[in-house]
Amino acid sequence: MANDHLRDAIREQDVTIEGTDFLSLVEQGARVDSLLSRELADEYDAAIRKAREHFVDALQLQPGEADFAERVFAGEPTFPTEHNEEPLNRLRTELKAARDRRAAKLKSGLAADLADLREPADDLIADALELDVELAVARFARDFDCVVPEIDDEGTGFAIEGGRSPLLDVSFDEAEPVDYAVEGVTLLSGVNSGGKTSTLDLVALIVTLAHMGLPVPAASARVGRVSELHYYAKSQGTLDAGAFESTLRDFGDLVSGASGRLVLVDELESITEPGASAKIIAGILEALAEQGATGVFVSHLARQIREAADVDVAVDGIEAVGLADGELVVNRSPRKDHLARSTPELIVEKLATESSDPGFYEGLLEKF
Repeated sequence: MANDHLRDAIREQDVTIEGTDFLSLVEQGARVDSLLSRELADEYDAAIRKAREHFVDALQLQPGEADFAERVFAGEPTFPTEHNEEPLNRLRTELKAARDRRAAKLKSGLAADLADLREPADDLIADALELDVELAVARFARDFDCVVPEIDDEGTGFAIEGGRSPLLDVSFDEAEPVDYAVEGVTLLSGVNSGGKTSTLDLVALIVTLAHMGLPVPAASARVGRVSELHYYAKSQGTLDAGAFESTLRDFGDLVSGASGRLVLVDELESITEPGASAKIIAGILEALAEQGATGVFVSHLARQIREAADVDVAVDGIEAVGLADGELVVNRSPRKDHLARSTPELIVEKLATESSDPGFYEGLLEKF
């Protein structure tokens, strides 16, 4: 800014130097800038004054700090104008220190104000979180037609009416409602793809939600208060000797003190040969029954297991009522005390009905 002012002043100024004066300046070794103090002193002073004023205004310096402007722009006239680094560095240091002091003071005051608001803020956050949970539960209940279940403190069984699982691969509106109730240990039989695994999933879901204090996707539900829920999913193929031994150890630990537990098992017979599986499952069911636990075991060996068990084991069945266009027509709600027919039996029955020479198929049907 000062340089611009001086440049304009020099451009408009007519300066006449007599030969003797110029010779004298050269002989004295003076620089041409010395002419500023003689010919343009007033213009130089005005330029420096404007620079100082701009400096003070731009930095919004306080009266005590404004003194630095005098020292920053001080010294002999020069063009271009120069400034002094030492006072400028000191001013920079003081401004930073003042800034830090103001920041600390503001933070301290803000912290004091916020400290008084901590308790009401905590209350507000707690209320907001509670409202958020209630909203989420309400939306879940609305989206999946949920009801508040009845909790039975006396037993570990369950009774579900109109239960529909949101875990299925179909939309919730297309899920068929299921009615199912169990007390004690029960075998669940039924055709392939009839919904046995989905029924176990539904039971596990409703029991878990009920124990969390949440509504469940059913028209109504009664759930016994259980100490533990165990779910054994379907094994992928026959286990080797080591894995088979490990599985048996798991069940050995399970049936030891199993009172108050709910055990859901999906096709345990796949872990080994069918004949041995039936005997092992029968033994597990006997131990669970003695402990007063509740269990649902999905199995295609229900008849063999029941024959091998030393206690009465209930058998429920998901019944296929027939075949339509090659697809099973199934009643998804398990039928109590009923050994459901298998898919092969239904197919043999269909062939015996449709064949013009049904003798062979009728003979096979009698084997079931």
